[in-house]
Amino acid sequence: MNEPTTLYIIRHGKTMFNTIGRTQGWSDTPLTKEGEQVIQYLGLGLRDTDFKEAYSSDSGRAMQTARIILQEHHNGTAIPYATDSRIREWCFGSLDGGYDGELWGVVPRILAFKNYDDMMTNRISYKDLADAIIAADTANWAEPYEKIRERVWSGFEDIAHYREKNGGGNVMVVSHGLTISFLLSLIDTSLPMQIGLENGSVTKLTYENGKFTIDSVNDTLYIEDGRALATKK
Repeated sequence: MNEPTTLYIIRHGKTMFNTIGRTQGWSDTPLTKEGEQVIQYLGLGLRDTDFKEAYSSDSGRAMQTARIILQEHHNGTAIPYATDSRIREWCFGSLDGGYDGELWGVVPRILAFKNYDDMMTNRISYKDLADAIIAADTANWAEPYEKIRERVWSGFEDIAHYREKNGGGNVMVVSHGLTISFLLSLIDTSLPMQIGLENGSVTKLTYENGKFTIDSVNDTLYIEDGRALATKK
């Protein structure tokens, strides 16, 4: 009999761009020292979780996060690890690398809102957001909604389906804030945008017979558990 299939989806650690408020998307910066420390705590908090596989996006910040967690895991060297470009962050085109205020300043205006708060109060859809990013992107690099939807869903679903057909169990997956938030919306359309996911937070999903169930979102207790363990050393 199979074990339940559970994805531990982790937002990567805090990066240089996160710290100074720049939009990353497909651009990339490494974790800061503080970001590395928090992920080390997360790794300690997860060290006894029996992961059958580990995955991350192919962005450097996600790979760095995965490596740190696996280094802290009691069995990390034996856990198969692979990257998957489908679970990358959204591409923001010419807005990539700019300050967050540029992205969240122009997008509400395109959607005819006064500002970011006004836009979020009115609960725009992810399709609205993707369309507005395309309209703001002067380089024509941003992805259309359907392409984002196909790659994100197939990426996570393939990971879950592979584990289910191979006996189930836990899988570690390191991805990105907007991508994780978007995945949650595909599972439960009633959810608001989870823009505020913490770096290093864990969102846990179970998967059975082609269907995801959301168990927890934006959980930072594993970090706190790891911090407590570190102070006892």
